[in-house]
Amino acid sequence: MKHHNERTVLIWMCVLIGVNQLGFGAIIPVLPLYAESFGVSQAAIGMTVAVYGVARLVIALPSGRIADWLGRRSTLAIGGLVSGVGNLWCAYAASYDELVVARFVAGAGAGLTLTAGTIVLADITSIERRGRVMAIYQGVFLFAVGIGPFPGGYLAETFSLSTPFFAYSLASFIAAAVGWWAVAETRPNISRESDAEARPTYLTALRTILMSRGFLLVGAISFTGALVRTGGLFSIVPLVGTRQLSLTATEIGFAMAIGSLLGVMITYPTGVMVDRLGRKTVIVPATIATGFAFMLYSFAPSYIWFLAACAVWGIASAASGSAPAAYAADIAPRENAATAMSAYRTISDAGYVIGPILLGVIADLFGMTTALITASGMLIAIALLFAARAPETYRAG
Repeated sequence: MKHHNERTVLIWMCVLIGVNQLGFGAIIPVLPLYAESFGVSQAAIGMTVAVYGVARLVIALPSGRIADWLGRRSTLAIGGLVSGVGNLWCAYAASYDELVVARFVAGAGAGLTLTAGTIVLADITSIERRGRVMAIYQGVFLFAVGIGPFPGGYLAETFSLSTPFFAYSLASFIAAAVGWWAVAETRPNISRESDAEARPTYLTALRTILMSRGFLLVGAISFTGALVRTGGLFSIVPLVGTRQLSLTATEIGFAMAIGSLLGVMITYPTGVMVDRLGRKTVIVPATIATGFAFMLYSFAPSYIWFLAACAVWGIASAASGSAPAAYAADIAPRENAATAMSAYRTISDAGYVIGPILLGVIADLFGMTTALITASGMLIAIALLFAARAPETYRAG
């Protein structure tokens, strides 16, 4: 695809994901309070977070098939509509059980949108430019999620706890419209086959991808990154800040916002490095640095050290954001991009679900410091394994 077409699709995909993730960010500070308003336990509140990840996990692999059957535009539109309906349902939920079901629906829609988005990027990019294109998309994604809590908190404080869900619903419907009317169809022109012929072709492609050592190792990088993000950063790090350092919610939020801002600033330069120096050259040190950030969190003696940990986390996690996805897209032929990227999303979303459970159990049994050290060790170990065993997929000559 020519660069001007690539740019047009990328611009509209950035608009789509920016609007969508702005809505997602808006409910981050509100969801626990909204769930708590139904008079349920802390574990039940956590379920409203976990069920969203379960839905994304369940829908990720089928999303690739849907994107091949119906096209990328249709999948983006369906994802936006389902997410919009789910979040609207959340806003009107009359009971906790109804909220959980609505969150599952919203998560399924988000899974369709996020998976289709990575497939579109794999479709439009050549291997020489893939890192920087995915980095631009990742930067918009991170920025939108990062600023979303500000309008979300304002809407909740000014109107009601359900208002941010209305906002996320509207954002999802807008994203569906952008996906359908503005994003060009990027599905490769492949001759139609009967279902009997297509099914083994898909299974064969999936089996080939999953048997690739490089794909499994980059999947492990993504899985571990998602696991420590949801299980460590979202669940344990705020508690470390409040219980061990006596920080306020505002101080913790400010530190994390600084990390996110630094991450956004580093995203594009890192994408250029991914294309020029190679995928592994960025993936390995960025993953190790992310592990080092958790070590800083676990031993931080003061707020300055906590800020430093957030800064290292923000830069390192953003640096590694686009590189693994580019690596995964490199491995599969263009006609199998949907299969590869949906499998990649499935592996990553499994970490999203397992992380809070695994690190939560470790924290309960051995303490929060041990849980964060475990997260650090997992990241460093998988980075070293990737460095030793994964082949490089592209480096500019």
